[in-house]
Parts: sequence; C-alpha cells; structure tokens
Amino acid sequence: MAALRYAPALRRFAASHVNSKSLRRGLASLKQPTSLFAPLDTFQERHIGPDDAEASKMLSQLGYESMDAFVADTVPSKIRLSTNVVDNSSIPAYSESQLYDRAKELGGQNKSFKSYIGMGYHNAVVPPVILRNVMENPAWYTPYTPYQPEIAQGRLESLVNFQTMVMSLTSMDIANASMLDEATAAAEGMVMAFVTSPKKRTFIVDQGVTPQTIAVLRTRAKGFGINVTIGGAVALLEDKSILADVCGVLVQYPDVDGNIKDFGKLAETAHSTGALVVCATDLLALTKIKPPGEWGADIVVGNSARFGVPAGYGGPHAAFFAVTDKLKRKMPGRLIGRSRDTQGKPAYRLSLQTREQHIRREKATSNICTSQALLANMAAMYAVYHGPAGLERIATKVHKFTEVFKSAVAGFGYKLKNETFFDTVTLEVSVAGSADAVHAKAEAAGINLRRIDDKHVGISLDESVSPTDLVTLINVFASAVSKQTVALNELHEPEVNSIPAELQRSSEYLPHPVFNKHHSETEMLRYINHLAGKDLSLIHSMIPLGSCTMKLNSTSSMIPLTWPEFSSVHPFAPYDQVKGYHRIIKELEDDLCKITGFHAASLQPNSGAAGEYAGLCVIRAYHESRGEGHRDICLIPLSAHGTNPASAVMAGLKVVPVKVHPDGNLDLGDLQAKAEKHKDNLAAFMITYPSTFGVFEAGVQDACKIIHDNGGQVYLDGANLNAQIGLTNPATCGGDVCHMNLHKTFAIPHGGGGPGVGPICVAEHLAPFLPSHPAMPVRGEQSIEAVSAAPFGSASINLISWAYVKMLGGKGLVDSSKIALLNANYMASRLQGHYNLRYKNENGRVAHELLIDLAEFDKAAGLKVTDFAKRLQDYGFHPPTCSWPIQTCMLIEPTESETLEELDRFCDAMISIRQEAEDIMSGKQPKDNNLLKNAPHPISVIASSEAEWNRPYSREQAAYPLPWLRERKFWPTVSRIDDAYGDLNLVCDCPSVEELAH
Repeated sequence: MAALRYAPALRRFAASHVNSKSLRRGLASLKQPTSLFAPLDTFQERHIGPDDAEASKMLSQLGYESMDAFVADTVPSKIRLSTNVVDNSSIPAYSESQLYDRAKELGGQNKSFKSYIGMGYHNAVVPPVILRNVMENPAWYTPYTPYQPEIAQGRLESLVNFQTMVMSLTSMDIANASMLDEATAAAEGMVMAFVTSPKKRTFIVDQGVTPQTIAVLRTRAKGFGINVTIGGAVALLEDKSILADVCGVLVQYPDVDGNIKDFGKLAETAHSTGALVVCATDLLALTKIKPPGEWGADIVVGNSARFGVPAGYGGPHAAFFAVTDKLKRKMPGRLIGRSRDTQGKPAYRLSLQTREQHIRREKATSNICTSQALLANMAAMYAVYHGPAGLERIATKVHKFTEVFKSAVAGFGYKLKNETFFDTVTLEVSVAGSADAVHAKAEAAGINLRRIDDKHVGISLDESVSPTDLVTLINVFASAVSKQTVALNELHEPEVNSIPAELQRSSEYLPHPVFNKHHSETEMLRYINHLAGKDLSLIHSMIPLGSCTMKLNSTSSMIPLTWPEFSSVHPFAPYDQVKGYHRIIKELEDDLCKITGFHAASLQPNSGAAGEYAGLCVIRAYHESRGEGHRDICLIPLSAHGTNPASAVMAGLKVVPVKVHPDGNLDLGDLQAKAEKHKDNLAAFMITYPSTFGVFEAGVQDACKIIHDNGGQVYLDGANLNAQIGLTNPATCGGDVCHMNLHKTFAIPHGGGGPGVGPICVAEHLAPFLPSHPAMPVRGEQSIEAVSAAPFGSASINLISWAYVKMLGGKGLVDSSKIALLNANYMASRLQGHYNLRYKNENGRVAHELLIDLAEFDKAAGLKVTDFAKRLQDYGFHPPTCSWPIQTCMLIEPTESETLEELDRFCDAMISIRQEAEDIMSGKQPKDNNLLKNAPHPISVIASSEAEWNRPYSREQAAYPLPWLRERKFWPTVSRIDDAYGDLNLVCDCPSVEELAH
C-alpha cells in the first residue's frame, strides 16, 4: 500500500531525473573525485542540497540551459562582479577532516591557563547531560525564534524556566527571556531610566561597575544625549548640583573588586528624586546575599553564563534583565508569557509583541532583535538540574574556597582591600614588591590573575576550582614572598563568613516544582528530550523564513566549539595566550572583507542589530572627525528592516523615510529630493540589498551616488548577503559599511532565538573608527568605544562561521549563493500559478526569497496570513516570515541547503492549502469553521471524542492532507493560541505547586 501511495511521486522523480544524459553526468560529477589523492569528505556537497541533476532540472523548468544565463537574468549586470574575486584561489577549500586538523592546530596555540580574572566572567562547569543534549543537539540549536508558538512549546517552556529562575533569584516581579550580554543589558537599563524621566539626562555609574560595562554605557549614552557620571554613587547622589538632573544610577553588587555593599539607602535617595536604580549582579552570589528586589532595585541585570555556559573567550552568554511590575511594559527584549489555546489548554507564547522594534520603528528606544535563547536554555537547564539545594552547595563551596584563600594569603602578609565578598578578593601586594612580581609567579604556574595596577591584583573563584587548583593558587602568593608552600591537608574549612549578616539571604528561591524534581541524569535527560519533542526544527523539515536564512548548521563546523582550548578561554586573557583565537579571528575578518569588497572588519557586534548600531556609530565618528558632527539625518526606505530605524535613533540620528514604488523598488526621485533637502545635515542612508521585497534593484548604485553627492555615507544592511557572495558585493553596490548576520549567511545556529553575530565591514576611510575595548584596546585613537562586553563579542561561535567559510572555500560560497537564487526562483515558478507573486524583476526573476500576497483570500473567504501559517504547521512545516514586509504577505526563503525533494514537498503543501482555501471561497467549507481557521490540529484535537468533533471535514483531512504525512508527521502540541488573552493576563513565570495542583 505504501508503494502505491508514493507511486505518483516516484514516477515524477524518475521522469525528471533519469532521462537526460547531462543530468546523469551531473550526478557523476559529485561522486567522482578529481584525483585519487583528493579528500572524499568535501563539504560543498554536504551543505548544498540540490545535486547537479536537480539543479539542471530546476534550470530547465525556468527556461535556462546554464547557471550563468540564469544568474545574468537575476543579478543586474551593472553590479555583477567581472572577475572571480571569491574563488578557491582567494579562499581555499578545506575538507571536513582538514578543517578538523586545522582547528586542532590553532586550538593548540591557545595556552591552557587557569583564569581567576573575574570581572563578570567565570569558568563554568557544563553538566555533560546539558552539553550533549542541549548545546550539541540540533533539536535545540536549529529552531527559529518562537514566533509560531504552537510548534515551539518546549523551547518556550524552557525560556519561562529561565525567566522564573531570574525572577526568583533577584526577587524581582518580572524578567525577560535574555539579553545579549551584561554590558548591553545595563545600557538598556540606562535608557529605560532616561525614557522614564526624559527631562533628566544624568546617569550615575558607581566606580565599582566593571570597565567593559562603563565603556558600553558611554557608547550608548552618546546617541541619546545622556551624561554618564562615574564615581562613588552614594557621594554623587548627595551632590545637589546634579541631583535634580539624575534619571538613574547603576551599581554592581558585588562590585568588580568583590565588595558587597548595602545599597538600600542609596535606593531610597534615588527614589526620592524620581530616579531608577539599576543593579548589575551575579546569580550564584544571589543564593547567598540579599537579592536586589529586597533592597529597592528597579532594574536588575547580569550575566547567567556561570550557570553552565562556557567562557568561550567572551560569549555567547545570556544576560538577564528583570524589573519591577510598574516597568514591565517598557522592558526591552523578548518576554514569554502563559496564555491558552482554543481548547482552553495552557500554552506559552511571546508576549507584548507590539514592543518589537519592527513595529515601533523610529519610535523605538531599543533595537533588540536577537536574544540568547540557546544560552538562556542552557542556564535554565543548569538550574533545573541542580535545583535550589544544588545551587546552595555550589555557592557555599565557592564562597568557602574564597575564605580559605583569603586566610592563607593574609598569613603571608598580603592585605585585603575588601573585607566583604562572595567569590572575589582584591589584594594589596606591596609585600611582594609589585603586582608584576605576583603576575610573573602566576604565569609560571599557568594562572591568570586580574591586573588592576602596580600594587593590586584581583582574584575571582568559581565552581571549576578544585582543591588542587586552590592549593596551586595559594602557593603562587606564597612563592612571591618566599614563604613555605602549603599542602592540601594543611588547609582547614573556614569558620567565618565574609558576607555581612544584614546582607545574607534569608528568603527562599526556586520553590517551583520544575526546579525540584529533575536531579538524576535519567530524569534530566527525559525532561530535555520531552521539551525538544514539542519543537519543530531543521531536523524535521525546512524552515523557509524570508530574511532569516535558516540553512544547514553543519555538525563538522560545530565540533570545535566545545573543545576546551576554545571554550574555556577568558575574554581578558593576555593576547599571547590566545594566538590561535586571534588567527581564526583575523582569517574570518579577511575572508569577510574579500566577500564584501571592503577594507576592514570588526567582529565585536554580537547581533545583527548591534552591527547596524555599530556601523552607524562608525559613520557618526567619521563625520565628527571631519568637523561635521552636525550631520544627523538618516534616510531609510519604508521597506527597510524594522531594526534599521531603531538603530538609527539609538545612534543619535533623525530618521527620514524614503518612499518605494508599488513594484517594491526604491523611489529614486523621492530619495534625490530628500537627500538634496537635507544635504547639509545628511549623515547616512540605510538600504537592504537585495531589497526586503526579494529583488535585486537595478538602481542601487544610482541611489548610493545620490547619497555620496550630498555628503552622506551608505549603510548597506547585509541581512541578505546570502544572495550576493561572489556575484556582487556591498562595496560594488556603492556601500561604505555593512553588517553581516553570521547566524544567517554564515550558518551560525539560530538556537531558537539566538545567539547571533553581526560583524561589520567598512571601506578604508571608515576603518580607523571601528570599535575598541577598554580591557584590550584593539583599534586606534579614533575608534568608537565598545559596543559589547567582550572585545570580540561572541567570539567562540565565530569558529562556526570560520569553519563554514573554510570548508566551502570561495567556489563553494559562490555556488551556495547561486543555488539559493535558483531554489527561490524554482519555488516562485511552482507557486506563482496558485498565489500572487508580488515582486520580480524585468526578467521575471526574484532574488533568494519570494513574496507571495494573500490579500485576495481575505476579501473572498475571510482568511488571514495567520490562517495559512497555522495550516502549514499541520503539514509539518514552519511557516515563512508572515505579514512582513507587507501585512498581507508571506516572505519565503528556501536557502541553498534544501534539496529539490524538500522544495517540492513545501510547494505541494502550499498548493494543497490553496485548494483548501478555494473550497472556502466556493462555499464547500464554511468561512468560520474550516481547515484553515481551525488550524493547527494537535493530537488532542484529532483524538477527541465523536461528540466533540463538530467540524465539516474529516480527521484525516485535518491531520494527513498529503500522503507523505503518514510517514513524516510533526504534531503541534497545542491548538491555536489566544494572543489577546495572554497580553491581557500577563503571567511570565512557572506554575507554582498550588497552580499545578489545580
């Protein structure tokens, strides 16, 4: 029966793949190596879905005899590269095994030092059950942001665990589902304080705040005109000359030197003036010290990485952001809340989505698009696995080890600068002659200490410190003053507690059932996989999201990520210890410059939106260097990504919208008029290319010339770079700066909503202004200050893109772009007879994505885009990007990773849904009770009783509309979720014992 059921599909496949000699030759070309001695494990054929025969079939259906002819009709001749600037001579291709060997070689150039540097970064211990089953599991790292909650319930539940963990440990009312890093979270807190009191422009930063956070605050404050004042926060709040202008204050708790201070009175003083208190803190410390919510903090931020996320030379790490109830609707980032589905069943979803920057655009004060979902899930799983009792044991050990260390070195004559601490002490080391003498002894022992000045060093301990490590650390300080070294049996458990009694935690934390029952590995493994089973990811089917480029995240590129020589490196380790990392960073920067045609790159921005912001800050710095700091107008097309206007506002620019024609092309006349009108103040023009409407606009160079002629710079959004590589590039198009989404074009996993990386490449005249960093200045005097907490942003996952580029090589990268264009045009060809294909060029071609308009179905049958999206879930697909860039459209992007068979499966599903819509329009199905309006159909609905099944279609039609679904069915776990109910009844934490009892 199965053979009969699939017979039509098999005949279609055979007819299209076997009859042509050229197709057979195409298949053979993939199978036969060029030389007996050439590697067999080449990456290109693993990454690119269609083989030569499938590509030939698609070209033939589109009417082309060659790929070159197809590209000529798709990419405008004016911008096509005349020479192969990206090929295997410029970027040689590695096989998978060669890449493995190369990564091992470079990893060996990173010295294996034990770092006690602290400053907000720790050596985390990743439980193996989480490492293997979350971090290394494509079911967790390949899903998309949970905008389709019915097929993302597992990830959403885990993110609610993260929110609950943060709320409980901080004693705050509500927390979001993660931020990029602690420094940018603190900057968001500063902006919230400013927006809350817009007439006040002074933001006080306590001198105990980490230097990287201060640097990011300064960068962010500039665009908003906020005055950042640094010093003793308590004393500054007593300064009547500035008190009336204070909108907020930031404190670190414990501070960078380890001090635990009582900020209760500071909070009272700040609140008496209407200012908000932002507290940067540490989750593990909060198991021992009084939480900020109990002494008056309004906003609490920090880094959750020590909850089971590797250091990774700085990231990616999930920051957290928690606020009081009165601020919840102003909170940036993503928030997960509980709602219900149409059956009344509890379900999770993204809440308050109207706060997203793509809706608020230039009115937004935050441009957050990517969170750190994968890392937040790891941190949440860490808390679930250990539970409150386990966290208490870990915190107690860390604190007592620090007490042991303090007592031992005090006996050697060192003076403690901070009498109160949790895990960090600062020592005055003149007894050893100088700090350099101590650092020299530490280096000889393979240890990094925090470098403060010539008289002080800092030491931070963490969960990874073993008794042997502790003895080695103590003996560094013994040898520095020629004292007798100690043995482990000479150390004793401390009887003192350096946390002041009034600041010791007395309230309970994490009482929720989820944190108190998954402590065996068996139960933890089942819980992780139970949640994973609720989520659709790339392990199930294609995720054809326009502008989001959900392509293969290869296992071979992921493998080096968790090697200790990369994962355990502290971001502030001395440069000579990380030569391997810097070689990889340099090679990736160089390759990105070859791909974009630009002169220099920075990998510091740790999201696409952060890249936009950094690029605009570089443009502003360039204008200022020329005495034209008054240039503050940014022209942005109405078709632009929503983060574009938000990023411009954050950089201190004023947004002027530019019209687009009905065919999706930029209105060059309107651009010319507005550029000339604002020529004295024109700073920048932001454009996405190919356009957000999915076409290569022929006039892009003309648009860029208009901007340059009127004194501005061109920012070219690289979100759609996947369509360009080797065919054109941002520099050729006329840009001056672009960002790239490594998590899109260069295959970093999306992780269910992050991590992302958004490096920028710039023309030579902008290179001097690329971001620097206070811990390790990596640029010159004209550099803008830091835009992220770590010098190289989310450094560890840059390994993935480095590996991706190296294994594809120049030719593979170009072929990937060609196939991405071909796949999209093939899908457009199959769907355009059934749906209204909104935009195409004069040759009838789209770029790497296509926009179909569903407006006709609303008029004829009352069907919205959402109805089509939810019905696609029944077919086992993640819906395309919905209602953007046009409210009535779907933006579809297949990528190069999907085979012809998968493209056809998706097209068959869309065509089948089109027929279902036709049945509604013709009256065969009622408008208010049909397959689309009732979608999706989870098992709970399909398995309902006969009495409950009141639908004018069969259960089989609902669950198995196409034959192959009987073999490959992904089931949504809930029916359609009620968004309005979730926003009106905002609940963003885990159910309590009492709630579960009911």
